[in-house]
Amino acid sequence: MRLATFNVENLFNRAKALDQRTWALGRPILEAFQRVCELLEEPVYTDEVKHDILRELNRLGLRNGDTAKFARLRQNRGRLLVRRRTGRVEVVAGGRADWIGWVELTTDRVDELALLNTARVILDVGADILGVIEAESRLALKRFADGGLNGVYEHFMVVDGNDERGIDVGVMSTVDYPPVGQRTHVDDTDEHGRIFSRDCPEYHFRLPGGQTLVVLVNHLKSKGYGGKVASDARRRRQAARVADIYRAQDTPLVAVVGDLNDTPASDPLAPLLRDTDLRDISTHPGFDDGGRPGTYGYCTAPNKLDYVLLSPALFAAATGGGILRKGVCGRRGALWPIYETMTKPVHAGSDHAAIYADIDLTRIP
Repeated sequence: MRLATFNVENLFNRAKALDQRTWALGRPILEAFQRVCELLEEPVYTDEVKHDILRELNRLGLRNGDTAKFARLRQNRGRLLVRRRTGRVEVVAGGRADWIGWVELTTDRVDELALLNTARVILDVGADILGVIEAESRLALKRFADGGLNGVYEHFMVVDGNDERGIDVGVMSTVDYPPVGQRTHVDDTDEHGRIFSRDCPEYHFRLPGGQTLVVLVNHLKSKGYGGKVASDARRRRQAARVADIYRAQDTPLVAVVGDLNDTPASDPLAPLLRDTDLRDISTHPGFDDGGRPGTYGYCTAPNKLDYVLLSPALFAAATGGGILRKGVCGRRGALWPIYETMTKPVHAGSDHAAIYADIDLTRIP
């Protein structure tokens, strides 16, 4: 059995703010979007909250109109604000209950060649069970598979998570690995509030020998926007909760996969990588990293973000694994071989590589 994870960076529609020439250009937009979404959920809009709402709307280009290049304000019922002929803009809603609406990021269609190369990565990896990171929805995942994956996958599951941008995690599996259950942790909380930026769904599969395999698919808090201290703290809370979910499973066959957005030695991932008995497939003697330990960008050690973590019973049955980078541009092919169709960075299948583990099921009792 081959078990893999791949961050596909959305399949059909991607927020324009994420497609800037550099990450630094998109970061202020995403920070403003995150902050205004938090402010709009306040039960009471005090004068301070109203001031902050207008400030973030201005950063998004929405102070003078409901539609801007990178974002859109939806005022479906009731009004959040009014724009006076004098040019004055005023928040008139007294709180979250006074209106129905939201702010959303505007999107563009993903480049057609990028979709093709995303599909090529998945086909070349050839996983029996694939954790999919940044899928818009189950329907989008199925349409993508139906159009580009030659009928390889039979089963598709995605649970909508907490990300306001519609960036979710899901899974695909072949006919030989049917799903037999799923459980969401989207509403899990601790003393600080809701834990997961997206979700940590449990997907349960029946293996050909009749055993049950549980795969926990994750996309932890990004380092990309928000302050480092707050981001690290959120990611540590998430890692600790994933560790608890792992320990609560009643099968010895458990894998934690996905984009954990931090390095193996980082403090935020310590509850998961240090304080459990999970083993990273990249530490297996049969693992081939192609001479580079990373999975993102230039794939150096500080860019090891994607993981396949295995319970002891699974790791004992593992024969090896690897990283497939042909869909990542790097320095336009100078660092490793890339697909011939990737003549521009926009054609990349993803800025993440796929990582996989090979497991000999005959070694599992």
